[in-house]
Amino acid sequence: MLSITWIWVLQVVITTTRSENPTPIGPCASLCSSRNFCGCSSMNLKHFPTGLPSGIQYLDLSNNNIYQITGNDLKAYVQLKILLLQSNEIKTINDDAFNSSRNLEHLDLSYNNLTALLFSWFEPLSSLKVLNLQGNYYRTLGTNPLFTRLPSLKYFRFGNPYFLAIENHPFEGITDLELLELEAINLNSYQNGSLSTFKKITHMVINVKQDSLFSILGDIINSVTWLEIRNADFKSPKSVAGMDVLIPSVVQKLTLRNVSLTDNSVLTFIEVSNRYIHVLELDIEECTLYGTGQAGKVVFTGPGSIRVVTIRSLLIPDFFLFSDLHFLYTLPVNMISVTCVDTKVFLVPCEVSRSFKSLQYLDLSNNLLLDLPLKFSFCHGVGGEAWPMLRTLNLSRNSLNHLGSVGEYLSEQKYLTSLDISQNNFASQMPPVCHWPKTLTNLNISMCQITRINSCIPTTLEMLDVSSNALSTFAVRLPQLKELYIAKNKLMRLPSAADLPYLISLTISTNSFNGFSEEELEPFANLRALDARDNNYRCSCSFLSFIHNHKSVSGMLTGWPTDYVCDSPSSMRGIQVEDAHLPLIWCHQTLIVSLICSVVLFVGIISVVLCYKYHAIWYAQMIWVWLKAKRKPIKVSMKEICYDAFVSYSERDSEWVENIMGHELENANPPLKLCIHKRDFVPGKWIIDNIIDSMEKSRKTLFVLSEYFVQSEWCKYELEFSHFRLIDENNDTVILILLEPIDKETIPKRFCKLRKIMNTKTYLEWPLEESQQHIFWFNLRAALQSENFPTSTRTDPLL
Repeated sequence: MLSITWIWVLQVVITTTRSENPTPIGPCASLCSSRNFCGCSSMNLKHFPTGLPSGIQYLDLSNNNIYQITGNDLKAYVQLKILLLQSNEIKTINDDAFNSSRNLEHLDLSYNNLTALLFSWFEPLSSLKVLNLQGNYYRTLGTNPLFTRLPSLKYFRFGNPYFLAIENHPFEGITDLELLELEAINLNSYQNGSLSTFKKITHMVINVKQDSLFSILGDIINSVTWLEIRNADFKSPKSVAGMDVLIPSVVQKLTLRNVSLTDNSVLTFIEVSNRYIHVLELDIEECTLYGTGQAGKVVFTGPGSIRVVTIRSLLIPDFFLFSDLHFLYTLPVNMISVTCVDTKVFLVPCEVSRSFKSLQYLDLSNNLLLDLPLKFSFCHGVGGEAWPMLRTLNLSRNSLNHLGSVGEYLSEQKYLTSLDISQNNFASQMPPVCHWPKTLTNLNISMCQITRINSCIPTTLEMLDVSSNALSTFAVRLPQLKELYIAKNKLMRLPSAADLPYLISLTISTNSFNGFSEEELEPFANLRALDARDNNYRCSCSFLSFIHNHKSVSGMLTGWPTDYVCDSPSSMRGIQVEDAHLPLIWCHQTLIVSLICSVVLFVGIISVVLCYKYHAIWYAQMIWVWLKAKRKPIKVSMKEICYDAFVSYSERDSEWVENIMGHELENANPPLKLCIHKRDFVPGKWIIDNIIDSMEKSRKTLFVLSEYFVQSEWCKYELEFSHFRLIDENNDTVILILLEPIDKETIPKRFCKLRKIMNTKTYLEWPLEESQQHIFWFNLRAALQSENFPTSTRTDPLL
């Protein structure tokens, strides 16, 4: 029991010690991603890194200084599938280095310092599919088969400039390959039958000495379907004659890359290839032709099997002396596709064009074709049919200048459907009418410096590419168009849907338009794909509302939502359109303005109603009159007093005022002078000014009160002004005459001044009995002649 306790304590101590000293994480481990990928390339590592996640499946250690692989370097990484070790300094690999790598599928050991290859390295790699051993220093593959335990291998590259011999059947165990690449430019020993163990090689690349080439070809003629020969010297006709070994082969595609040719060797190769049975495709890539096109007569035995010819980047040192290849005029070709890219073609003679009677695809891009030579290449105006079955033509990256001329020269093509004339210079004005092949459906005129599109464009098109030009508008009716590519222009709005009724796909990325609306998109009834990325989107309320409320639109946008970013307003700049939201007040300004106007109108109506009910207008008029009187610069002096009293009365009481009171007071002894407006107001003077001036020139103001008085507007002015005068001058000048009893309810509430004066001042009441009238006149004359109001016959307030 005690021993068990001590063992448990010892385990705890060891565990604690380990937890306190964890394995340090190296710089490579810090670069490992959560997807089991460790990219540790170009880190100057000299050893395998430690501390990597045990579950990694992809490890890139290329371009370091690792010089060996030990038995423990890969022991912990049993799930590893891809291991890249190219461009290191590996010299030694332990026998058990890959024992734990049974799941490894891709191993790259190229461009290291391996001087020999061992069977023990490859024995555990039963899952290996890709193996690259190129660029090392081994000279042979050894005396024993190395790859018998690699049944899954599909891609195999081996060899180096120092590789000398292939012997003893080193490829036993491998039967089928997708790719076999052999680099052995100094190979001097090849044992016949070494490559015969392969049953099928889809693509084989051979880079060997001329002496060994045809021996190797003899072993693989029944297994390789695509043969690629690199860096061969085919300058002499004799060196090319050996290619007849492929006549009975199963090779379907033949590629010559970086091969040297001459006029005569080309002639010999044409004669040999004309006898091939199964070769359908011929590629000539980055080759050099030493000659001027002067060759003898070709002897043809038949049309041959080759249907597709591709020539790319052909270098002709004496190009300026090159002829027109007249020996090809009678070439009995049966090709359906010819590609001549970057070969300095400036003219295809009409006779050659006529000989390609079955040609359907022609690519003459990146050459030196001009408008006029194109005319002769297509036999325009000289009779005969050039390429009578041609369907697809690529003339991009040449020196064509006139779009109308190009269309005219091609107009006699009966089957041409696709034309690529991009990257030419069609900056000159397009003619209003152009002639095109009636069958043309696809046209590419991108990157041609076009500034305006007109009806020169054929109306038969189903696909049009005008990208990367300088178009600011697109207004051409194309009733059959289904695809339009108009990216990288200067458009500020979408094309009209009326001109493109059947459009299905529209690419309008990288232009200058700032959005689209429902009115613009809805007419495109057939539109299914819209690429409008990288535009200067103005995230307005209408645009954002349209995008957010129509999910079907965002669903057909290519690159949504990452590539759709607001450019304005400034507060939204850099925000994805999907995430942009403007304040409510920005997006409903009309509604808010309407609401404010409605509120203002409602308040105005309420104010008018209240003003009418409480006579605010009348009070405002009174204040205006008072202010006007207050602004009078000179106060009337006593010398300017002209009247004993100003009489304020209703027009309906004028008979009593003028005939009774006027006669009684003005004929009294001494007489009193009254100011009666009908008689004494100055004609032509504003009535308000007449009232103010007359009241200021009178010692007293006499109000003749009646039911008619309280209904008169002018009496209101006179009453108000007399009240202001009483307050401002502290002068009691008001005399009230009650002509008839006034009921309290008949006095409007706005006559608060009248109510106040009648409650605070005594007044004279006109008696109906004649016996009392002489007392009334006596008191009235006394009141008018004195400074203070005399004692009245009635002093009780009316109200």
